[in-house]
Parts: sequence; structure tokens; C-alpha cells
Amino acid sequence: MSSFWSIWIIVLTLAVIVLCFVLLTWNLKNYVGVKEGESTGHEFDGIEEINNPLPKWWTYMFYACIAWSVYYFAAYPGLGQWKGLLQWTSSNQGIKSLAESKAAIESAKAEGRNVQLDREYEAANETYGKEFAKYTSRDIMDLAYDPAALKIGQRLFLQNCAQCHGSDARGQRGFPNLTDDDWLYGGTPDKIVETITHGRKAAMPAWGEALGEQGVKEMTAYVLGLSGRKVNDKDAEAGKAKFGMCAACHGADGKGSLAHNLPFGAPNLTDNIWLYGGSAGTVAETINHGRNGQMPTFKDTLGNDKIHIIAAYVYRLSRPEESTK
Repeated sequence: MSSFWSIWIIVLTLAVIVLCFVLLTWNLKNYVGVKEGESTGHEFDGIEEINNPLPKWWTYMFYACIAWSVYYFAAYPGLGQWKGLLQWTSSNQGIKSLAESKAAIESAKAEGRNVQLDREYEAANETYGKEFAKYTSRDIMDLAYDPAALKIGQRLFLQNCAQCHGSDARGQRGFPNLTDDDWLYGGTPDKIVETITHGRKAAMPAWGEALGEQGVKEMTAYVLGLSGRKVNDKDAEAGKAKFGMCAACHGADGKGSLAHNLPFGAPNLTDNIWLYGGSAGTVAETINHGRNGQMPTFKDTLGNDKIHIIAAYVYRLSRPEESTK
């Protein structure tokens, strides 16, 4: 926060605190010329107004809140470079390089990073880094059936992956279910590591303009028919003739890029697993407008050790009964 905005907030905050104090004090005085407990002469609908002051306990509560506001304002950080009278931070354990290096902190600010968050990462890596490193040398297939490693992998998954894939890893609209055996880019340990490390960016082009309304309808019928759905045979036959524009990614048989060793991540259209929904309307929407899905890269935020453990957890999710023995 710049000095200008810091000063602006300080002035406004102090002005509000002072104003509350003045208003409270002013309202404690009797300005109506009527003794306390007597009628003011105002009556409405049978209700008579009596000149009664605020209860003492209520007045003391207001003053206590004002006093606490002044103390809190001065004691804790949050405005510009002000660190507060208590010099409080959320954590000061294991903080070395960032805390001691003014250059590093200024660099973090210039890059728009959260300095305190960087400090927390530094402390956490120093505390738990050795624990994660213990598992890096072990094979993912082995870790996938190690209860201790799975507990760690589950925690890392909940912290980093559950926002999209859900806490149960069953996914949601636009985010794959990781508990089945349907993979867009491959479900081997190496491919899972590759996906988490570098992320994925999938793109299906929009075919609405090229096909037209009737063409989208026909293509929808053919695609739904690939998975065994009951469709209009005439529309499906016409859609089949147009499916050549999709074969480059999905394959001529519609079984997806993985079945044909293609790098596109195009889904298998012959099963009944749908990433965005399998209703006729949703499939038509996909063909008409296309889809753009993206999974972020975690190589910088997690590092190889954590990715290795998460990969083992994800691998196990779709193979709960498998064993290395």
C-alpha cells in the first residue's frame, strides 16, 4: 500500500473513532429542558415519551468499544509499513533469507507477490521438506500402496487439487473424475507426473459456423450414437459424413486421442463418460461453441517431491484394488 493511501485510511479511521466518541458524549447531556424520568410532552398512539438516558452499562460498553478500537488500531499491523506496537506477524518460525534480506522482500513486492506468504512457504519447506524428500527416491507404484505416503498425498491433494476435482476426486462439470480409469492424457505414473508438473491446455474448436444449425444437429446425433444412445438414424448418417473434421483429434472411430497415441487429449466418444455433460443439448453446445479447458502447472508451487507423492495418490484413486505384490 502506498504512503498516500496509508495516510488516507489512518485519517479516516481516526476521524470516525473521534466522531463516535463526540456523538456518544454529546447524547449523554440533557438538552430537552426536562428532568430525567419525566414526560417530554410527546405522545403518539397512546405511547408517551419519557426523558430517559441510556443505561449506564450500555454507555460503558460503547466507551469500551471505542477504547478497544484505538488499541487495536495501534497494536496490530496492516497500514503501509506500520508493524504495530506488538510487532505481530502470523509466523516467525524458520524465516531466514526473506526476513533478513531487504532486497528479497522488495523484489517480492515489485513482482506483486505476497511477502508473508513467501515467508510461510519458506518456513514450511524448511520444516517439512526433508519429510517429503524421503519419498522421492521410491517408485510411484510402491508409494501408491504405502498408507503413510497416501495420507500425505491426500492432504496435498486436498490443499491443491480439490478446488477443481472435488474433495472426493470425482470431479465436476469441466473437471475430470480421477477415480475412474478414463484418462485424456494417460494414467501411467509418468503421465500423471507430467500432467501435474506442466499442466494441460486443451482446446476444441467451435464448429457452429462451419456446420450450421442443421449440421450441428446431425453431428450431435452421430456423436451420441457412438456411445450407444438411441438417435435419429437419418441425422446420424448425415453426421457421420461430417465427422472427418473431428477424426484428426478423436480418431476415425471416435475413441479419442489416447487410443491412437495422439497428444491432443481428445476424449473417447464411444463410452458414456462426459466431461461437460452428455445430454443432447450439452453435446450440441460443445460442437457449436467448442471447449477450452486448462489445468495449471504445479512445478513452481509444489516442486518435484510433492508432485511425486500426489501422483502416487492420484494413481491409487483409480486402482483401489490393485497391489504391487
